[in-house]
Amino acid sequence: MKLSRRTAPSHAGQCVLVTGGASGLGLELVKLFVADAARVVVADLRAERPASVPDGVDYLTLDVRDDAAWADALAWVEQHWGRLDVLVNNAGVAVGGRIDTTAIADWERALSINLMGVVRGCRTFTPMMKTQRSGHIVNTASLAGLVHAPAMATYNATKAAVVAVSETLQNELAPFGIDVSVICPSFFRTNLAQSLAGADTEMEANAVELINGSPRSAADVARTAFAGIGARRHIILTDPDGRVAYGAKRFVRPVYDAAMAGAAKRVAAGKDPQPAVLTQLGQWVKRRAA
Repeated sequence: MKLSRRTAPSHAGQCVLVTGGASGLGLELVKLFVADAARVVVADLRAERPASVPDGVDYLTLDVRDDAAWADALAWVEQHWGRLDVLVNNAGVAVGGRIDTTAIADWERALSINLMGVVRGCRTFTPMMKTQRSGHIVNTASLAGLVHAPAMATYNATKAAVVAVSETLQNELAPFGIDVSVICPSFFRTNLAQSLAGADTEMEANAVELINGSPRSAADVARTAFAGIGARRHIILTDPDGRVAYGAKRFVRPVYDAAMAGAAKRVAAGKDPQPAVLTQLGQWVKRRAA
């Protein structure tokens, strides 16, 4: 029986490469692509195939900072598939800290992975997608790429740059039939906290608490993100916190600025800024809805 358009898997038979796909959000996206009948290769840092990678999924060792590793990934795709339908640039690290405490080495590490890893992925596979005149590039940023809380300058900057690259390519590549999306989740439970290794240990400890204490799992975020990918949305917000915070910045800037000023005072007092920001913005939304 022929499936209707409504029930047909939207990624059936498509070739998908996911960086950082052996854990966290990347792994949950891999599972969803597989369930949707896609052919998937996970590209991750570990030399040996991690046990977490699902059966039937191929695996490549890839350091997103390494041009030669990207060239090897392209060669693998050319040899085994001859095309790439979806590239998910998901690999990233977390870093938190105040501007006078975060080390330059922390900036350089975060930029090399969070931003330049995305740039290298896009540069590697855009020519292939242009030739086939189709494709979808999906870049994982963060809510931090859209709204910028204090004591997070390094992470905010890298993720804002990913949003900027994605928005630029959205228009630049559209004439070639290539879609571009950027995923912008708020805090969720993931192993990303394990990548925190910066100089501002106090602020990073606060970030770990927010990550581990989030009510949202990587699977929760992945389901919303996957729906956005299927719908070809350009900016994919995955949770209510993100919609409230980004909406406040766009439409009620004085409320947003007041919330950020309050967060900065909390940082100056040695407290975590994030709950205050989200609480204040959430309370404003509830008052408007009443």
